[in-house]
Amino acid sequence: MSDQQAAAARVAAVYNAASDSYTASPLSFWDRYGTETVRRMRLQLGARVLDLCCGAGASALAAARVVGPSGRVLAVDLSPRLLELAARRAADGGLDNIEFRCADATSAGLLSKSFDAVVCVFGVFFAADTTGFVAEMWRHLAPGGALAITTWGPHLFEPGNSLFWQEVARLRPDLDHAFNPWDDLVTPDALGNVIRSAGIKDVVVTAKRGTQRLLTSDDFWQIVLGTGYRGTVDALTQEQVDALRDAVLGELRRRRVRAVTTNVVYTYATRAT
Repeated sequence: MSDQQAAAARVAAVYNAASDSYTASPLSFWDRYGTETVRRMRLQLGARVLDLCCGAGASALAAARVVGPSGRVLAVDLSPRLLELAARRAADGGLDNIEFRCADATSAGLLSKSFDAVVCVFGVFFAADTTGFVAEMWRHLAPGGALAITTWGPHLFEPGNSLFWQEVARLRPDLDHAFNPWDDLVTPDALGNVIRSAGIKDVVVTAKRGTQRLLTSDDFWQIVLGTGYRGTVDALTQEQVDALRDAVLGELRRRRVRAVTTNVVYTYATRAT
């Protein structure tokens, strides 16, 4: 198995498990940032859009609404369960201009220059070869097409993140930060450099501060179960999970934490005509 195949299998397993909590209200950031990514692209009616690593459809559904009945959206993800969830959400929203496909976004076998826009929200960092993945996204764009890549910014889910990993290190040192691929691309320079290294010029990179409100400390555990943390939690025994949850939420309550950090980095580039 190649490095990319191994990475893909792990991501699929983690997010299949996380799908059961993906649309819980404390995870509203998925839709918020997916919608904002699409808004920044200024898509046109009738556009052909490719959404890679689409998850539960946050950006794909937003794009489908913007391009209208004459447009088309192809949404690709590795997680069958997230795709099922996305398809239900599309049906509930009356969107019939969107197709969901289970495939590795880094090698989906699509034709070159066949889309007016390519979107990847919180997905580029899962690729074993991030530069190669960006180059593949660029290959799909028709002349004049737009590429949008969004990643997490620094300090994701703090202070909950540090508390989580501190307790994991105590319970299972071998799992400490074993699944945190987004950490390498949290600054505009880091993300911009990856995109430019794929041969893409004139990249606009924008960092934005954000937070996710917690109505109670228990909301953070919903975030844990509906994000990449899920892979670590599922590797623990039930006794360890209980200890982890009690320690992290107990400290959040003690500190009276009412929000966690959700900074993001948006990038945008247009292919020359």
